[in-house]
Amino acid sequence: MKTRWIALWLLAGCTFLDAQEVQREVRRWSLTDCIQHSLEHNLELRIERYNPELALFNLRAGYGAYDPVLSASGQHDYSKAGETLLEGTFTLPGREQDVNSFRTTLNGLLPWGTLYNITLSARDVDGIRYGLGSGTNILEFPYSDSSGSINISVTQPLWKDFWYNPTRLRIQILKNRLKWSEQALRARMIDIITRVELAYYDLKAAYENVKVQQMALQLSEQLLAENRKRVEVGALAPLDEKQAEADVAARRADLIAAQRNLAVLENNLKQLLTDNFAEWSHVRLEPSAELDAPPPILDVQDSWSKGLTMRPDFLQAQLDLEQQGIQVKIDRNELYPQVDLRVGGGYAGSTPEFSGVFGDIRDRDQPSWFVGGQISYPLGNRAALNAYRASKARYEARLLALKKLEQDIMIEIDNAVKLAQANYERVAATREAREFAEAALAAEQKKLESGKSTSFVVLRLQRDLTAARADEISALVQYRRSLALLAQAEGSTLERHGIELILQ
Repeated sequence: MKTRWIALWLLAGCTFLDAQEVQREVRRWSLTDCIQHSLEHNLELRIERYNPELALFNLRAGYGAYDPVLSASGQHDYSKAGETLLEGTFTLPGREQDVNSFRTTLNGLLPWGTLYNITLSARDVDGIRYGLGSGTNILEFPYSDSSGSINISVTQPLWKDFWYNPTRLRIQILKNRLKWSEQALRARMIDIITRVELAYYDLKAAYENVKVQQMALQLSEQLLAENRKRVEVGALAPLDEKQAEADVAARRADLIAAQRNLAVLENNLKQLLTDNFAEWSHVRLEPSAELDAPPPILDVQDSWSKGLTMRPDFLQAQLDLEQQGIQVKIDRNELYPQVDLRVGGGYAGSTPEFSGVFGDIRDRDQPSWFVGGQISYPLGNRAALNAYRASKARYEARLLALKKLEQDIMIEIDNAVKLAQANYERVAATREAREFAEAALAAEQKKLESGKSTSFVVLRLQRDLTAARADEISALVQYRRSLALLAQAEGSTLERHGIELILQ
């Protein structure tokens, strides 16, 4: 009766956490479920998604340099001249004048560095002049004068700022940064998916390890129960019972540690999956995938090819090199002399009445035009020359950095391929070790039942079997992890999981 009570108490201790788990919602999710949920709710990824959008806004703002600028102004002026004293006797009033003026301008920049300006202006003058008539009569002489014109002028750089003008090149840099931000988002997705996959298999291993520790505790409890029976009938020394009791306590401690580790790893995975941890606090997340080891398809040359065409960091390094090449063009442009061609012309009109000005312009009776040029060049131009040399030096440094990154990627992939192959072979070895440990324990238990062995030997073999089972689980998980890390090293994680990144 005492033995039965102890066994039930030990069983209750093992399943205490399971009784608490009954109150929690259980979600048995596949790896695909976890990845999909993380892509929708992971906070790091949601933050990163804003960067391509911001880069696109910057690019659109860069094109704003080509937006024409329309300006208009109008003004009314009134002026009166001072009076004039004639021969000390007569005072002649000063001239009065009202002027209404209007001006509209449209100017802008074209991608070829062309500056254009279109101006429409009009001016209407009304006034009164005073003069001295016969005797002391003061005469008024009203006058009116209106004028206007429409003019177009174009300034075209012929050397500096013609093709590689700073505005055009800065837009190329903004396009480059948009591609860079897209690769950054892709890199973040690969990182999150890889972390989810690693956390998923770690959690799966933790579940399996709890089962292993539960099995170890059950074996230890069975041995304790059998030893107690033998001690009661005098077939076994009390020391063997104490050894079994100590082993039960040790196995229980191992189970508690495994359950604690399971809870921590579960939270690690939840952190990657959700943007609201409070909603998941009462959820038990259980991986539904089985731990298996499909034969790997490993090809170093193919992996190198993927790594040098798909890895976001390598593509970003190429974009950085391209950006520096654009900067070299910008700085080289500053070495050239400013040679500009200026052409323009228009039509003018002038009539006493304002209403006739635009008729004159329409009739094109008063044309005007000009053509000319200008050249300027700073003597010595040392600032631009050294800025260009510095840009070229930075380009060469980035070229070498890209070459180094290429070599580092190839070494990383080669190591990842070898690790995956070794872990696959380790799976088979640990499976054989576990099978041998199971056979050895079964044989030793039969010997113990027949009195040809001792509890000490059986306990040791039980511990060996527990370790062998744990090693097999570890090998399976490490193999799965190595495949995930190999895909990350190749930059093929998204393709491996059938995920397509579409950016608008």
